[in-house]
Amino acid sequence: MLNIKQILKDPKEVEEKLKRKDSSLSLNPLLNAYETYSKAKLELEQAASQLNRLSKEIGDKKRQGIDTSPLMNEVLTAKQKVQTLSEKEPHLEREYETLLAELPNLPDDNIKISPDPKDNVCVKMVGEKRAFNFPIKNHIELGEKLFDFKRGAKISGSGWPVYTNLGARLEWALLNLMIDTHLKNGFTFTLVPHLVKPEIMYGSGQLPKFEKQLFKINDPDYELYLIPTSEVALNGLFYDEILAEEDLPKLLISYTPCFRREAGSHGKAERGLIRVHQFNKVEMFAFTKPEESDQIFDKMIKSAEEVLEKLELHYRNMLLVTGDMSYAAAKTLDIEVWLPGQDRYYEVSSVSNCRDFQARRSKIRYKKEKSNEFVHTLNGSGLATSRLMVALLENNQNADGTITLPKALRPYLDNRTHL
Repeated sequence: MLNIKQILKDPKEVEEKLKRKDSSLSLNPLLNAYETYSKAKLELEQAASQLNRLSKEIGDKKRQGIDTSPLMNEVLTAKQKVQTLSEKEPHLEREYETLLAELPNLPDDNIKISPDPKDNVCVKMVGEKRAFNFPIKNHIELGEKLFDFKRGAKISGSGWPVYTNLGARLEWALLNLMIDTHLKNGFTFTLVPHLVKPEIMYGSGQLPKFEKQLFKINDPDYELYLIPTSEVALNGLFYDEILAEEDLPKLLISYTPCFRREAGSHGKAERGLIRVHQFNKVEMFAFTKPEESDQIFDKMIKSAEEVLEKLELHYRNMLLVTGDMSYAAAKTLDIEVWLPGQDRYYEVSSVSNCRDFQARRSKIRYKKEKSNEFVHTLNGSGLATSRLMVALLENNQNADGTITLPKALRPYLDNRTHL
């Protein structure tokens, strides 16, 4: 959530930055709602002050034996005004806070301004695309014995893959390699719930904006959402808490399945494991002091890159333009791998610095000498396995249909060299 004080101080500057993400955004509805709320709040304070003054005056006159009946009409009027405004003011506050909560985070000043993802900036390229001297297959053709899309569809519908035999073992090997890599780099392993409360979704920035993209359980006894990423639950760990300054930064990782409606394109380019409703991911998350968040941002990128380098995959790092960044991010770098069967790059990690945006929504602060300040939060895929699995199969395929396993994965698979 943005700081309302910052908005009121310079609404033109804030609106200009908001338009870098979405040109249709305007602060006028919020400013009008806040002005209405502020006037009602001031009137309530004045009416309450008048009522207190009248009550004191009546008490003084009674002690002096003076008739107070002339003041009673004023007291009744003041009481009615206080009651009316007391009922009205919370509704007006909710109205302006709802509008405030709908605004995205401001992009950092050094981010390229564009609405078009094609303008994302390549800041790093590692390795080269593999040249094949035989007709290549896509991951669906290569993974006939690793995945069962038909039975997944029978169980849950399309977009819910089943991993079988060596496919399941390869998936688990990938997850363990990731976890071991991030642990070595100073992250703490945490297993979190896969269902969370609405306020936790709100705190991470998923609600109210992304309500239609989320899965929610239909149970009168529980109002819970399935997590679209463990970022949501990790951010919620310290909801409405004040952390000790010496405990920062907190660097966490978590493995969870992720659940997303993934409304939109489901054509040929999105087949198989490319776009699914449930996928596995190791998530990196950090709570930091503001002055440390850029350093941690770089650390998270390097940890994600290390996984890809162990897997011997060609990748590139893309700094997203303002219009391609997520709602909560101030800065985002996507790590993309080349998928030969799709003939394009696909994101396998997205690392974002959200500054204090999520912390304000979640009321997560840290104690300084003279005040409590909001922490900065960062998140990053470390990595998502579905597209990574595609990259492994398609880039490491051989003419005879076998798959060569990277050396780093072999210890997790009984030192097997091929699939």
